[in-house]
Amino acid sequence: MIFSPLDHRLTAGLAGLESEHRRRRPRTVQTIPSAHTRVAGREILNFASNNYLGLAEDSRVCRAAAEAAHLWGAGATGSRLMGGTLAFHEELETALAKLKERESALVFPSGYHANLGMIPALAGPDDTLFLDRLAHASLVDGARLSKARVRIFRHNDPDDLNRALCRVSGNGERWVITESVFSMDGDRAPLKDLVSVCQKRSARLYVDEAHGTGVWGSGGRGWVNEQGVADQVDVCMGTLSKAFGAQGGFVCGSSMLTQWAINRARAFIYSTALSPSAVGASLAALKIMQEEPDRRSRLFGLSAQLWAGLNLKGEGPIVPLTVGEDTQALSLSSALWEAGIFAPAVRFPTVPKGAARVRFSVTANHAAEDIDRVLWAVGKWGRLNGNTHIENKSSPSPASAPLAPQVPIALRWAAGGRDSVL
Repeated sequence: MIFSPLDHRLTAGLAGLESEHRRRRPRTVQTIPSAHTRVAGREILNFASNNYLGLAEDSRVCRAAAEAAHLWGAGATGSRLMGGTLAFHEELETALAKLKERESALVFPSGYHANLGMIPALAGPDDTLFLDRLAHASLVDGARLSKARVRIFRHNDPDDLNRALCRVSGNGERWVITESVFSMDGDRAPLKDLVSVCQKRSARLYVDEAHGTGVWGSGGRGWVNEQGVADQVDVCMGTLSKAFGAQGGFVCGSSMLTQWAINRARAFIYSTALSPSAVGASLAALKIMQEEPDRRSRLFGLSAQLWAGLNLKGEGPIVPLTVGEDTQALSLSSALWEAGIFAPAVRFPTVPKGAARVRFSVTANHAAEDIDRVLWAVGKWGRLNGNTHIENKSSPSPASAPLAPQVPIALRWAAGGRDSVL
């Protein structure tokens, strides 16, 4: 094969990633990515999905998506300002604003689009952005694109944020940017304290609720609403691709905020509008999540079983098991795969160096027996690797959980991701 100069450079770069155990190769999911699915020809338990409420495969959601495509077409056919705004989009935006208890909402093609569009629309070179150290990559990229000054404060540390705000002077605006529920740790931001600091230091607050909406709060309104600070957060962003089981992103706030976004958020202006099928699925999912609170109850019950079984402190469906080095995370992920469990290894730059982990994502469609199987497989890996800390976290082997055929270890890409290096 004849390589071009670009291919030579890319080949060398991939070889470097391989040597550092950081080259990613995604596994192919061959059926609906539910709690039990098929990956790479194998029937497996899926603990990699963000389908928290199990709505992606719900027949009512799927039927709504199909009916929307039949009624409105396969695609929106244009950007929102060039004929792509459908009455259907506005129906969803009205419903989302009501869910989040805000005046207005605006839908984007994805959550990444929302953050990449909104942050540069709100901040510029004269302004300063204060990001939580573990902020998602889309928030980091939006901050970079804005050309504003960027400062980092310690993870979930309002006191450090206060100190950082005190060190910055000037006439520009100051924005504090954080997630409500952190995607790789599952912990939640101390929003009341952050609001207090922002009010004290005349800073605005931008909160990414990608992993909070649909899971936390009454009716799935989110962690911002559960904390009672919805009217004190300047911008609240969310996604339709996690608890909703569909696709898309949104921001909500005042009507002036969404009008500004329509005119200044380039990721909104220059992208084709969200497809009708995604809109239909999202509307159906929103209705179900509000009418069926038992889904969240089941989700939290199963999550509590896994947190307790691993002797970890936490709550909610994101359960990280941190093992330290990349090779250890890959080894654990491979052992889980051999046991018929899909839970990818998460490494730098998605998480800081030395904090590699396997992140388990629990859904309402898992069963208690599925959690038992995970605990057994983790414990077996701990015993084989002389890791008594992990071994002690395990449960006895379930009789119905024989090992699946052994397969070669593979690197895999972690869903989502953040960049801790600015």
